[in-house]
Amino acid sequence: MFVKILLVVLFIAVAVGVGIYCRRSTKTVDGFVLGGRKVGPWMSAFAYGTSYFSAVVFVGYAGQFGFKYGIAATWAGIGNAILGSLLAWWVLGPRTREMTHRLGAQTMPEFFGKRYDSKALRIAAAAIIFVFLIPYTASVYNGLSRLFGMAFNLPYDVCVIGMAVVTCIYVILGGYMATVMNDFIQGIVMLLGIIAVVVAVILSNGGFTAAIDQLSQIPAEGSAMAGPFVSFFGPDLFNLVGVVILTSLGTWGLPQMVQKFYAIKTGPAIKQGAIISTIFAFVVAGGSYFLGGFGRLYEGQIEYAANGTPVYDSIIPTMLSSLPDLLIGLIIVLVLSASMSTLSSLVLTSSSTLTIDLIKGNFVKNMSEKQQLVSMRGLLVVFIAISAVIALVQYHSSIVFIAQLMGYSWGALAGAFLGPFFWGLYSGRISKAAVWCSFLVGVGLTATNMIMGFVGTPLIASPINCGALCMVLSLAIVPVVSLVTPRVPFQIEPPSAKSAGDREFEEEIEEEIHQLEADARA
Repeated sequence: MFVKILLVVLFIAVAVGVGIYCRRSTKTVDGFVLGGRKVGPWMSAFAYGTSYFSAVVFVGYAGQFGFKYGIAATWAGIGNAILGSLLAWWVLGPRTREMTHRLGAQTMPEFFGKRYDSKALRIAAAAIIFVFLIPYTASVYNGLSRLFGMAFNLPYDVCVIGMAVVTCIYVILGGYMATVMNDFIQGIVMLLGIIAVVVAVILSNGGFTAAIDQLSQIPAEGSAMAGPFVSFFGPDLFNLVGVVILTSLGTWGLPQMVQKFYAIKTGPAIKQGAIISTIFAFVVAGGSYFLGGFGRLYEGQIEYAANGTPVYDSIIPTMLSSLPDLLIGLIIVLVLSASMSTLSSLVLTSSSTLTIDLIKGNFVKNMSEKQQLVSMRGLLVVFIAISAVIALVQYHSSIVFIAQLMGYSWGALAGAFLGPFFWGLYSGRISKAAVWCSFLVGVGLTATNMIMGFVGTPLIASPINCGALCMVLSLAIVPVVSLVTPRVPFQIEPPSAKSAGDREFEEEIEEEIHQLEADARA
């Protein structure tokens, strides 16, 4: 117990210390929200990865999909690495960095507003983010309850409040730079923790060959396949594909993920970040889903609901409960790392979006830089408090609406934003009507399916497949509608005739001048 407590205390001390260290980078809005757009490849890549994979993935998704699809669930981790990380960096990274820098956009709604010359689109995007990020933020706490209860016998309330307070302190003090520096440290913990946990669980089942042999003997409900949980594509390929699309393609349209490209240095940093982020995803996501694939070996030990359905959040904690105390302490820090890094990214995105895109210019006409910083810090506290209250209410009551809404949040956000953002980067022929159509289809289909599920039979049985469909429709709707509606005049290529190398050289010189000025002031 002493070792476990010591690890957690050290982790918290480092997180707060980083926040204090990064205070000097938060004197401007650009510095607080984007770190001055000078974040290097390693920190950007780890920030992307740790925001991507929270306790929801490690405890919830890995347990649920591993139990349903067996070892084939690893395909979700592979998809996260290739489609959700590598291709996202290659396709979106350079254009996002260039376009947002040229437009002077600090948030995704601000990009939509300036790219499509529409204040209404900007406000609508900010409202969608606010509505769907808050419950998603609350879900980040869910993975903690069972693991902390297993390790410390601590009440869930204490875990939630403690994590909220620590995250609040270091993000308010250090802004985006504190977030990415802590993400880098937390990412290292996640890498080491996942590798250690996978090895320990396999060894506890007699080694890899013995574990696979045991898993191959378990039949799947509704499938005549022999050894379904060790097969290449598992017992349910169709729904597995839906999981891969939702969890991989979704990153292309999520504001808290895309914003990482706004802040990275230009040039080689993006190429380096792509490789680092992909390796991180292979280890963390691939390892998590691979670990969950052995969940069927614990069928007799996990919890079940009254109707006989497995409580999926209990699968991973059950697998870990028999491990040595030192390893459990590392796992606790791993889950804390995954949760706090995602939480900090989400609340920073929410507070900056609400301040820059809704309050500024609408409720406060002439909002100074200082007022914006005060507003963002205040809203950070509000958002963290709201998400903590939602998590506590859900835990202590029978309300299931919030938990179900979290499953739809990725589909709604990426389903609304993916098409307009992607095509807005690469095509000068996109119309406002096409963007509105994407917003309506993404949010409308998700909300309709959710409401129909509550009152009776949903339109699409699986919310995962519903979200995946929304994303694919968004990519298709935007160019099709733009063919028959007036496009927004926009020059995709920068007006300057200078080569990319010349622009990169000028930006490097400008960065060096800024650094010299900062050193002189210091």
